[in-house]
Order: sequence, then structure tokens, then C-alpha cells
Amino acid sequence: MGKCIICGTPVDGHICDSHEEDVVFDFRGNDPNQLVSGRFYRGVVDGYADFGVFVDLSSNVTGLLHRSELDQRLESLDWEAGDEVFVQVKNVRDNGDVDLSWSIRQEERDFRGSLVQEGTEERKAEPESEAEEKSGPVKVTPTSGPAGTTTSEQRGETTTPEPTEEAEAEAEAEAAAEAAEEAESGFEFEEEAEAETESEPEAAEAAESDVEAAREAEQAEPTGELEHVGIGSLENRVGDEVRIEGEVVGVRQTGGPTVFELRDETGVVDCAAFVEAGVRAYPEIEVGDVVRLDGEVEVRRNEIQVETEALVALEGDDAEAVERRLADALTDEARPDDVETLAPHDAVDAVSDDLLDAAEAIRRAVLESRPIVVRHAATADGYVAGAAVERAVLPLIRDEHAKSDAEYHYFTRRPLDEAVYGMDAATNDVTRMLQDRDRHDEKLPLVLLLGTGSTVESEDGLGLLDVYGARRVVVDAAAADPEIADAVDTLVNPELAGVAAADLSTGVLASTLAATVNGDVADDVAHLPAVSYWEDTPDAYVDLAADAGFDEELVAELREAVALEAFYQSYQDKRELIKDILFGADGSDLAGHIAGQFREKLETELDTAVANLETRETDGVDFAVLDADAYAHRYDFPPTALLADELHRNQRDDGPFATLVLDTDDLYVRATGDVDVRQVAADVADDVEDAGVTAEGVRQGRIEFLAGRRDAVLDAAVDAVAAQLD
Repeated sequence: MGKCIICGTPVDGHICDSHEEDVVFDFRGNDPNQLVSGRFYRGVVDGYADFGVFVDLSSNVTGLLHRSELDQRLESLDWEAGDEVFVQVKNVRDNGDVDLSWSIRQEERDFRGSLVQEGTEERKAEPESEAEEKSGPVKVTPTSGPAGTTTSEQRGETTTPEPTEEAEAEAEAEAAAEAAEEAESGFEFEEEAEAETESEPEAAEAAESDVEAAREAEQAEPTGELEHVGIGSLENRVGDEVRIEGEVVGVRQTGGPTVFELRDETGVVDCAAFVEAGVRAYPEIEVGDVVRLDGEVEVRRNEIQVETEALVALEGDDAEAVERRLADALTDEARPDDVETLAPHDAVDAVSDDLLDAAEAIRRAVLESRPIVVRHAATADGYVAGAAVERAVLPLIRDEHAKSDAEYHYFTRRPLDEAVYGMDAATNDVTRMLQDRDRHDEKLPLVLLLGTGSTVESEDGLGLLDVYGARRVVVDAAAADPEIADAVDTLVNPELAGVAAADLSTGVLASTLAATVNGDVADDVAHLPAVSYWEDTPDAYVDLAADAGFDEELVAELREAVALEAFYQSYQDKRELIKDILFGADGSDLAGHIAGQFREKLETELDTAVANLETRETDGVDFAVLDADAYAHRYDFPPTALLADELHRNQRDDGPFATLVLDTDDLYVRATGDVDVRQVAADVADDVEDAGVTAEGVRQGRIEFLAGRRDAVLDAAVDAVAAQLD
């Protein structure tokens, strides 16, 4: 039995269970099944793929660090092939594939110790000889060989001869004899075992005492009269001793220092405090505390950081003064003076106060270091809306935070397959935000829903966010249900404000919101409103795009390119690609290339659909009916909703006309007049009681039913739609 190399607790090996994740292992095995899940290993970057990074853990074992495991975007990772890195083994699959997890500790000094794992056995590293023995992926300097190399004898070191076969056999025989004696006596040195057991609490107590002694030696409170400076000025004070005051907005424990994220009225900065590797410094300081911190300004990995020398939580008048400064700065900075209207539009004017409230919520989230999660439908209008807000917010985050990758931590855009914020999406968001809160001490996010979340079908999802106190802002040009006003913090919707908005898109509202949040991007987003319309674009937005250098042909190409890319990998934000399409210098070439594919794929499907249309006439209403289950590719572009839109535009005439597209268990309704899809669903449910009919996607005109009652549902839907259009 040995002792834990960190706390000294007697263990069967060299590390106790509670400290196994505090050490890093050099793997010397040749079988992935020898790896231990949960352990951290040293590795070498082998190469990149679209879905992650391959890391060699030994000469024969390679694992995959999937992009979903990274704490930053794959594109922002600065690893190169051959770099030494540290990763955690998450799982070894039955087929031998190794799943890896990200480690925030990327230097050996961030760990509290290191061990060598030879196959399934572990041993202590031997610094003087490890470079000679190691067969794993870590780069080493040769220590023996031909001329020009250095041997241990040349360095004046002694060497231990390799044991002979006879010596090894003798040692094995002695060990076997000892084991036999123990078996015959019926005990294994009980007194020694008892002594080791009794020493466990003593060892733990001693370890804790050592930590407290280290804290007492390393931690201090600010004294003297250091100059108080704003965080925004630190980049000009590298090497200086400074004093900063503000609110702790994040705390994360690395394998080395504790990192406090501190915000004042001028910015946010990371402050590293060190006691011992992996030991929490200033444990009394929590997120939300108002503090005074003294330290030296440094540049670490090209980012400003303060090396903490003294830290204390402020109380009484001192704390109130800092809180007042922060509150005044938030109020002054967060709420814009006016709405930045891009073009005259009555529906936009009707919600100007609500737009100001939404803009203030976004700007306040940035200033409070609160993550922003944007949800939008995976449609051209949805992507335009999300891209507009993204264009406005990212520069504000860059200005506010010293960390170069802050924009990836504090802004996330997650497309939705449908314009409903249901329990699936809400559960995903809540799971992520709770993980970020518990792992990284992040604040709960502001959730911004664009073109979704405004109908009662989203109430359950919004309610789940409300349970945890996550702030909710909904911006939607389509008709909204009044109940949603009570389910969110801010609702921007012209129809609830009493103004008709048939000629308004969510892209227009979001572009106006973006320009209001950050006036510097008003010119950047001027063309986006026109891109968000498939037809009947208001002249004001056509002219606005033209003035910005986007003629109608280019606008159409942008729309079609975004629509095609919205379909592929619909759950991914495709941030860089969408940015290149909508804002890139070569956006027209890129958009033209993708738009050509859009038209080719859509026209092929449309030709097939038109050739297989069924026409009906009921109560003076003409119908075009498509069995998409039989005459469309269900999982290929275009999605059924987009095919229904295009088919309706292609087939409608001047009289009452409706297009019904029937999928396996979905029915899409398009009509030349106003049709209440919920009422259609209710009427069909009355006629076909055993069909499980519900209006699942009001924004998409989608009704869901049981596939076994498909024909009966279609007949009932034709009658219900005709009754509304007659």
C-alpha cells in the first residue's frame, strides 16, 4: 500500500479517489481499453476535422475531442499539429474509439502532480530518466546516441544496471513465499494496517492545515494608497501596480490559480489569485460581491490580466459607493436615447417604447457580463433577424471584455427547426445555462426570441425559463397571443400594440433593434430588411438596400443563399458562413454560388410537385393538394414548409385559393385569405375525433395528426378551410 502523492492518505496506488482529477497521467499503453475514464492525460495534437480535434495519447492510441466539448469555438482554438495539450478521457467505446473532454488546465504546472500509466499500472514519474523511457506522444530531447548527443555518464550521473533474469526470478520467489506465509497465518500484519487506517484522518487534517497556512501566507487585504483606476484603462498600464474596485461577475477554479472576473463601470477583466495549485483563493469572495483588489497588470496569452496581490469584499459606505457607480453607469449606458428607425414604417413606430426596452435589456446584459442566447427559426427571415442582432452585440462584448474569445462565451445563437419555443428547446437552454452557472459561475442568460415564442404553444418553454429566473425578450412581427405578455419580460409585437403588421417581417424589427442597440452598425444592417421578405417588399426597404449597394437581384441571392444554408445543419448557427454571405466583401460571389444551388434544388422539387398535384373545388374555393410523403423528398431540401410556400405562390389565382401539403402526419395550410389555423385544427378534430389533431405550428400553418387517419383528416381540412374562405 502506498500514499497519495497529494494529501498523503494511504491508498492502493499513488493517488486517492478525491485527488485523481488533480493529477495528469503520461500514458504508456497500447490499448485504448487501458485508459481510465475521468483521468486527465497528456497528449499531442494529431490534426483537425470539421467535428473536432484528434489527440494522440500514446503512439498507438488516439482520441477525439469533439467540438461540442470545447469551451470555445473550434475555429478559435489556437492548437497546431504537434502541440502538447492536456485532455480528459470521457469514455472509451466498445469499438475502441476514445471520447475526450476539454481541460481548462493546459500547462503542467496547473496540475498538482503527475504520474505515469504503464498499461494498467501506475507509477511515479522519475524526472531524470523519464525522457529516456517515455514512449508516449510527448516531445523529448534524446539523451543517448551517436556523436553530438549527451549520455548520463557524460553528465556525471550514475546509472543503475538492468536486473538479470536470475535476480528477477529470485525476487518473484521471495514474494511468493511471503504471500504463502501470510495466507497460512490468516492475517496480514493487522497492527500495520490499523496504524495506516488511523493515520488517514490525521493526513487529511494535516493537508487542510497546510492549505490554510498557504492561504494565510499568500492572501492579503489591500492597504496603503494605490491609485484607483478603471478597468478600461488597464491596457495602458501593463507592469503597473493598480487598485480596481467593482463587482465579481464570475469565479472559476483552474488547476493553478483562482480566476475572479471583475467588472466596473468601464469594463471587465480576469484577476488571477494563487495559493496553491488547484486550491481556491479567497474562498469568502463569491459572485455578486463588491470588492477592492490590488495587483499587477500583465499580459497573458495576449490578454490583459491582473495578478492579484490583495483582495477584500467591501461593506457599508465603500460598497454602496461602488454599487452606485455601477448602477449609474448601467443606467446611462444601457438605455438608448431613441429608436434608430431604418425606414418609415407605422408598425415599427407603434412599438418604439418596446424596442427601447428590448435594446436596454440587451445592452444591460452586455454590461453585466450576462450571456445572451438568441433563438430564431431556421428560415431566411429568422437567420436575417439573428444575424442583425449578432452584428450589433458582438462589438459591444469585445469592447467590454478583455478576453479575446469573450464573444463566444457571452453570445450564442441557436436556430430552431420551428417557430415554437417548446419544451425541447427550453430544456436544452436550461441544461446549458445551469451547467455554465455551476461550472463557470456564469450568470443566467438573457434569452432573446426572434420570430418565435409569441404564441401559447411556447408557454411551457417560457415557463421553464421563468422558474430559474432567466430573462426573456420576444420580438415577433407575426400575430402574438396576449397571454405571452405575462410570460416574458419584454414583448415587441405590433399587432398587440393595435397596429396591423401584414407588411412587416421579423427581420425588419430585428434590424431596427440592432441599429438601436449599436448605432455604429446601422449602415451594416440597412440591406437586411429587404432580404427578409420573399415577396411584396415595401418600397422603403427596397430603396434602403439599393442605397447601401444591394440591388434587387443581389438581395434575392442573399435571401436564397441564407435559406439554403438555414436548412443544412439547422441546429448550428453557422456564424462565420452567415456573416460572409450577408456582410462579407465577397458576399455577392458566395451568395450567387449558393443561390444557384437553391434554385436548382427548389425547381426540381417544384416540377415534381406540380406534376403530381391534386386539384379540388369546394364551396367556391379552389384547392391544390400535394401528397409530399409520396412526391417530395422528406429529408432533402427544400423543407416542407418552404415547398408549401413556393407551391402556393406558383399555383394561386385571383379567387379564393388554398394549397394543402400533406406529409406523413403533418398538414401545411396556405391560402389567399386569412385562415385561422387553430380553428381549422379544432374543426378537423371535431370531425375526426380519433385523429389526434392539434395546431402545432401556427406560424408555419402546420397541423399535426395521427398518420393512420390521414385521408379523413385531409377531407375534413378541405371543408374547414373552405368554410373560412367562402
